[in-house]
Amino acid sequence: MTEPCSHSESYRSAYKPSYRVAESKIYLILPVLAAIEKRLENGQRTIVAIDGSAAAGKSTAAAVISRVFPCSLIHMDDFFLPFDLRTPERLCEPGGNVHYERFFDEVIKKLGSRFSYRVFDCSSGDYNGENVVDNELLTVVEGSYSLHPYFGDYADIKVFMDVSESEQISRILARSGERMLERFKNEWIPMERRYHKAFEIKMNCDIVINQ
Repeated sequence: MTEPCSHSESYRSAYKPSYRVAESKIYLILPVLAAIEKRLENGQRTIVAIDGSAAAGKSTAAAVISRVFPCSLIHMDDFFLPFDLRTPERLCEPGGNVHYERFFDEVIKKLGSRFSYRVFDCSSGDYNGENVVDNELLTVVEGSYSLHPYFGDYADIKVFMDVSESEQISRILARSGERMLERFKNEWIPMERRYHKAFEIKMNCDIVINQ
């Protein structure tokens, strides 16, 4: 019987190889994890922004990062536009269906310190509590419109997550049902695409993850 291959002592000493069995969602964002680790090893305060298409895995990626590194998480879903601001003019504006003014005031201006921001609840149409953001070395902002140019160049690592149209539809249907799928197809996905195109979001990202 052939003996299994193994590294020599000199190779193990020089390169310290290690192997792990990991979930596919971890494998998918390895470039992001590597970029974060490089900065953190140098003691650099790091802000990661994860933008992209609906159902592309932005929230999942942020959750994985938070399991690997101590970090603060900020969700763009907490900044849905209040109903009284949803005018036809505002909704026709690229990136206009997020409350970017509030995000700038309650988050961007306070990064680098411990702070809290109000959480908007779409189901009630009102604010529902606060999210406390600790002053960690790593902060992750996840969600559509997290790279809106109104915020300036605040992120050290800019990530765009994309997904094929067929996979996107399949995921939204499984997650939200037929009725909400129609809203995604007719309202939210076209708005996202208009925003991506108008501000060249994908082109200006450091890391692009396609699925």
